[in-house]
Amino acid sequence: MKHALLEKIRAELRSRLERLSKAAFEAHAAATDPGSKAEGKYDTRNLEASYLAAGQARQVDELAEAVRIFESLTLPDFAVGELIDAGALVEVDLHGEVTYFLLVPTCGGIEIEHEGSELTLLTPESGLYQKILGMSAGESLDRPVLRVRKVS
Repeated sequence: MKHALLEKIRAELRSRLERLSKAAFEAHAAATDPGSKAEGKYDTRNLEASYLAAGQARQVDELAEAVRIFESLTLPDFAVGELIDAGALVEVDLHGEVTYFLLVPTCGGIEIEHEGSELTLLTPESGLYQKILGMSAGESLDRPVLRVRKVS
C-alpha cells in the first residue's frame, strides 16, 4: 500500500514541477523581453518581472530536489504497537474525522487523497510531526485534539 501511495506522491510532485517550470520559463521570458524595459524612472515592470523569475527559479530548484528525494525514498513498514517514527503512515481521529499523516523528509503540507480521506505530508519542521513522533496507536493529544488509530 505504501508503494502505491509513494507513486501517487511522486506523480503529484512531477506534475507540480512541470507546471512550476513552465511558469518560471514564462516569467524569465517576460523579464528578458525587450518590451518590458522601463519607460520612465518610476516604471518597475522589468524589475518586478526579474524578481518573480528569480523566485520561481528558486522554487523549481527546491521542488526538483524534492522529486529527487522522493524518487529514491522507501518507507518502512511498522508492526502493531510500534512507535511513530519517520516514514510512518499514521491514521488519526482528528476532531471526529479520520485523517492520515505521512511522516516524510520534505514537501510538508501537501495533501493527497488516500482511501477516500485526506492524507497530509508532515516533515520534521512541523509542530504536529514533533508532537506525534514516538506515540503509538491508542494514544491521544489535547492540542490538536486527536487520537492515533493506527500506525503502519
